[in-house]
Amino acid sequence: MKKIMMVLVAAVAVVGFAEDAVTNQVKVGIIGCDTSHTIAFTEMLNVKNDSDCAGFRVTVAHKWGSKDIFSSTNRYPKYIAKLEEMGVRMAPTIADLLAEADVVLLETCDGRPHLEQAIEVFKSGKPVFIDKPVTATLADAVRLVDVAKKMNAKWFCSSSLRYVKNAQKANKGELGPIRGANCWTPEQFEPTQSEFFWYAIHGAEPLYTIMGTGCKEVRCSGTETEDVMVGTWKDGRMGVMRALNYKKKGAGYGGTIFSEYYGVVDMGTYEGYKPLLVEILKFFKTGVVPVPPEETLEIYAFLEAATQSKKRGGAPVTIEEVMGAARAEAALLR
Repeated sequence: MKKIMMVLVAAVAVVGFAEDAVTNQVKVGIIGCDTSHTIAFTEMLNVKNDSDCAGFRVTVAHKWGSKDIFSSTNRYPKYIAKLEEMGVRMAPTIADLLAEADVVLLETCDGRPHLEQAIEVFKSGKPVFIDKPVTATLADAVRLVDVAKKMNAKWFCSSSLRYVKNAQKANKGELGPIRGANCWTPEQFEPTQSEFFWYAIHGAEPLYTIMGTGCKEVRCSGTETEDVMVGTWKDGRMGVMRALNYKKKGAGYGGTIFSEYYGVVDMGTYEGYKPLLVEILKFFKTGVVPVPPEETLEIYAFLEAATQSKKRGGAPVTIEEVMGAARAEAALLR
């Protein structure tokens, strides 16, 4: 443990924040108490004493969060009570939180406030993980990426499904050349967010982890039981994502990987929040961003292209088209 803490101290110095002098732990602040991720991450850091998560502690949180999505707002009383039981102080404002925290988990379940909340963190210079969805619209995602670049902010966004073991093996080249992939996820819709941003991200994230960037166009058609998105990459490979109605039997997480060397490989399924949290902490220690902003932007452009294709009866919609529309909208909103 002494060796772990010495390494962590060195890493902390690299990215520019300091450990608490009393506890020898990096202070984590959480924005948004309307998601189960807030409780899961805090339990792993404050309660479970896991050596893979050593050196960090959630000390402060800010409630908001969604203000009008009932599936989120009804969680506040229970989740805030749990956080306080785990030693977390509730901050009345993000500014108050930033005065205490060294690093930030932006956990707000509602993507609409993400841009405003992220900018406030960016201004502080503190590294931040932004939980899914990155924003509620592609135009706001464009704005977030652009302002982060101007501010030289350190951030990334990811679903926990990115860190399924075989998806990571494919990403690292351990399965050889990848010919294609088929990923699936339960689907829920939230009318305040772009149609597939709210939950289908859990299928798109591993699809991109396996395939890499470079999608050219997307076709999407749907029924009462599922929406099927077929992306064609610039090199001719094809990736399929199925968003399954969560009310129907068999709506789970999973996928298959088509490898030139190994044939069909089972991607695996959801492995809990720990693999994602370990990567977040690694990012906080080193300052190295694990998912480039350009990749995150293309993932959400893929989902927006699928939305537009579905509206057009399954006609192909290019990534270039939706990105052009989003950039034009973003320019008007600045």
